[in-house]
Amino acid sequence: MNVTESRRVSRLKLFMALSRTPHGLLDMCTPLLAALLWLGRPPEPEIIVLGMIAAFAGYTAVYALNDIVDYENDKKKIIQSGFHRDTGYLDASFIRHPLAQGFLSMTEAVVWTASWMMISLTSAYLLNPICALILIVGCALEILYCLLLQVSHLRTMVSGVVKTLGGLAAVFAVDASPDPMLLLLIFSWLFLWEIGGQNVPADWHDIQEDITLQARTVPVSLGARIASMIVLGTLSASLILGGVLFLAAPLRFPLPFYLGTILAGLYLLILPALRLFRTRDRDEASALFNRASYYPCVLFILTLATLTPVFR
Repeated sequence: MNVTESRRVSRLKLFMALSRTPHGLLDMCTPLLAALLWLGRPPEPEIIVLGMIAAFAGYTAVYALNDIVDYENDKKKIIQSGFHRDTGYLDASFIRHPLAQGFLSMTEAVVWTASWMMISLTSAYLLNPICALILIVGCALEILYCLLLQVSHLRTMVSGVVKTLGGLAAVFAVDASPDPMLLLLIFSWLFLWEIGGQNVPADWHDIQEDITLQARTVPVSLGARIASMIVLGTLSASLILGGVLFLAAPLRFPLPFYLGTILAGLYLLILPALRLFRTRDRDEASALFNRASYYPCVLFILTLATLTPVFR
């Protein structure tokens, strides 16, 4: 690889860092899983292709949008206390907040985000106009979530809604008139997983910077004890709702699948949540965030495995 090619790769990594691409790729498993559960079989090939394009572009754009809206606050964090330089944190796989750190210009970030947004909107509209509407709502809520940083810790509820929208859009992509109760079940399951396994642990990871910034997050506003109780409670409830969802879904699962989902939930969600509850340590919050990020992906793989003849 020559110097020019090396620089191109480095620039690409900066854009991938802006969009938290490793995390986004894991998030893509959520809509894939939702569609599979809803239909009880893989969708048609054209829906799969369009759906994967819409999902990848959508997550890429929304994560970058977060950094664009939070630009000033992220800069203040850097100036006042910097960011923790830990390489084990999933959202720091490349570099955290490259826009705020000056590695990318605002123009570059906006063009990158707008380009992926248009790709996602187009693909989503071809699947179902409601999917495109869901994406627009998700972007608006993501902006609201960022603006509430120094206003209220209840912004975590907004984050919970945003993270469910990918799964809901996938349902509308394969069913124009979905059953409202089953849709509510998917929403509640993902909503609780996001709060307990993603949002609160992520805020806990940044607790020192957020205290300096006088941010209103759950760990800062409510304290470590209550935050750890929220994490354990929401993840326990999510695990239970997941079991109900798998029983209610059209796809019939063999017994090994249920055992696998229980083990996955215990290992990826409950055990790290219990450690966080006991220690109330920032590193344990980061570990929980990392593990919980893999939860939808593991469930998708288990669900896909049940469709192979050897497991039927």
